[in-house]
Amino acid sequence: MNKPPHLLLPLVLLVLLSLFSLSTAEIKTLSITNDARAMILFEKFGFTPTGHVTISVHSVSVASSVNAPNPVSSRLGFFLLSEESLLQVILEIQENPNFCVLDSHYILSLFTFRDLSPPPLSSFNQSYPVTAPNEYSLFFANCAPETRVSMSVKTQVYNLDRDGSKDYLSAGLTQLPSLFFLYFLAYAAFLGLWIYVCYNNKRSVHRIHLLMGGLLLMKALNLICAAEDKHYVKVTGTPHGWDVLFYIFQFIRVVLLFTVIVLIGTGWSFLKPFLQEKEKKVLMVVIPLQVLANIASVVIGETGPFIKDWVTWNQVFLLVDIICCCAIIFPIVWSIRSLRENSKTDGKAARNLAKLQLFRQFYIVVIGYLYFTRIVVFALKTIAAYKYQWVSNAAEETASLLFYVVIFYMFRPVEKNEYFVLDEEEEEAAELALRDEEFEL
Repeated sequence: MNKPPHLLLPLVLLVLLSLFSLSTAEIKTLSITNDARAMILFEKFGFTPTGHVTISVHSVSVASSVNAPNPVSSRLGFFLLSEESLLQVILEIQENPNFCVLDSHYILSLFTFRDLSPPPLSSFNQSYPVTAPNEYSLFFANCAPETRVSMSVKTQVYNLDRDGSKDYLSAGLTQLPSLFFLYFLAYAAFLGLWIYVCYNNKRSVHRIHLLMGGLLLMKALNLICAAEDKHYVKVTGTPHGWDVLFYIFQFIRVVLLFTVIVLIGTGWSFLKPFLQEKEKKVLMVVIPLQVLANIASVVIGETGPFIKDWVTWNQVFLLVDIICCCAIIFPIVWSIRSLRENSKTDGKAARNLAKLQLFRQFYIVVIGYLYFTRIVVFALKTIAAYKYQWVSNAAEETASLLFYVVIFYMFRPVEKNEYFVLDEEEEEAAELALRDEEFEL
């Protein structure tokens, strides 16, 4: 038997809930206008035994295109759903096409529209304790077919600390302010060391080294803004403007990171002072795509799954990120092939072998970094218990720091590059090595 479209949507949304990891926590005020969705996801939050959820709704209006024999108010309401109960609810919906999730024994029902104050106010304000620690999702369900709802909703989801203060960060994310601040200190020290190295090797400093220094600066500023953002959300429930600075520095950092990888991959400033036409096209593709990816990131981070196009924006972000990750690999491959061809004609075997080794190592490091931060980190977010969500953030930042350290060491400015200190025996050995096909990708 085919399920009505009205009931297929909650099933799909519940499945999507298990795929996307949401880091919501702030006090949020939003408006739902003429919305007919069967289910709307508001928050996903890890509660301790002292958790609370406060919901305030007002200006509620319900419009139905059919004349229902019974009041629909009991078919509209808010509830909490734990991760463990997700599959049970999906099974209930599959087994009974007319099943209303508000009737499920696996949900924690908060209130229905029967509890609203009489018109014209049509409002409700209540706080609920969550005594069973777990990760819950806050949903609104509309089980009345062909019914559209408009309302203003304010949500506050938090845990209480031992001193009674509210912690608006999920149980698995409350460590993030300290974590980001520690990594900020690491990058600040890294930047100081990079400035010292560049100052002591002025003659070997190229424009790419200045860009690399700018990248370190943006990464450090991005982290300190992330730390302040999470700190204010943790304490007050709102970021107090730090989220704006965070997104600004994140945008500059990400664009700089991809640009630096492309420029190093082409050998610009390090091997040659110019870019070829195909290399310019890569930058012309990557930079606008990163602008789009950052717009998607802002929409995802600052709105939430309650907007109708939230899943679409997630798909846009993932697709653009994959395209950019693939695009930045091409210049590295082109450089390796170009060095391989030049080694057959210019008579500088040892120098070319050294460059080939360097760029092959760079290729491996970039591939490893992209694989870890895109696949392994996502897997950690998916499988880690809600109390340890911060582990995926720590893994991502650790991998990024190691990536920066390795790349900056490989392409540091040095007056006497050890690769180019040669003798005749090394030259002969290099010629033999270059005859091998091991550098073909």
